[in-house]
Amino acid sequence: MDLDTVRTFVAAADAGRFQEAAAELGVTQQAVSKRVAALERALGVRLFTRTPRGAELTIDGQAFLPHARELLRTAERAVAAVRADRRPLRVDVINSRGAVTGLMREFHRAHPEVELDVVMLVEIDAAVAAIRSGAIDASFRAVTAPGRPLPEDVEAVRVLDEPLQLLTGPAHALAGARSVTLAELAGHRIWMPGVVPGTEWTAYYDDLVARFGLTLEATGPNFGSDALLDTIADTPALATFMGGGTRLVWPAGHGLRRIPVTGPTPVYPHALLWRRGNPHPGLASLRAHLAGVAVGGDTDDGTWMPDWVIPR
Repeated sequence: MDLDTVRTFVAAADAGRFQEAAAELGVTQQAVSKRVAALERALGVRLFTRTPRGAELTIDGQAFLPHARELLRTAERAVAAVRADRRPLRVDVINSRGAVTGLMREFHRAHPEVELDVVMLVEIDAAVAAIRSGAIDASFRAVTAPGRPLPEDVEAVRVLDEPLQLLTGPAHALAGARSVTLAELAGHRIWMPGVVPGTEWTAYYDDLVARFGLTLEATGPNFGSDALLDTIADTPALATFMGGGTRLVWPAGHGLRRIPVTGPTPVYPHALLWRRGNPHPGLASLRAHLAGVAVGGDTDDGTWMPDWVIPR
């Protein structure tokens, strides 16, 4: 159904005269008559009766009018859903339990007037493509991995350095430690089933393993965080890394331990990516909010991150 004909019908119904509807729409009276006639042919009914006073709705016209108004409202909502200056701010956070999701929750509390759509994309190439096309407005990523430079129209700023922690079950050899150094982790099996080739976090852990001689295993399917916690709790030989800002809840019987890693502390660098010139007003608010967030990560014995990470 042609929305122009529906819009013309509503204007004529509200005005009661084709001439006034034409003036409102900025078209000729003849154009109004043609559009109404086209809509009547499409519906197979008469919508107006001409009278000396103008145009009056028929019974069919009265029945169609509320639906015509709803059609126009639906069309307006559809357009608003994809227009960058009217739709919600779309931000990719990778997962729902990580530190950057906490940043977005804080932003939402501070700026409730900014409507948000939170999406979760896995691959950085997909995220960058979505940023460049306008499908999303921003993404949190670790950049820039070796051989993966950002396009010139995509900007990035580091917003959070998240310390890694060691997660163990109650029977693990390091479960009683108040902290553990990277050197002490050598020889222990670190299980990371979510590490997959081609992602920036894989590049991060590859560099971490190479620098400190760690043993990282990515074997087995990734069934999600709940299955990971179950396995770590039940397997004394396994531990895993977890971001200090990751929010997880597990059964009390699991007896899991979150242990700070030191000497130096490995930190995961989260950066915000966006397309240069993106007009969404919410993006400016998000960037200003994040600029006031402490990047963090510094410790007494220093921190470590790959040399490909963008500077602060």
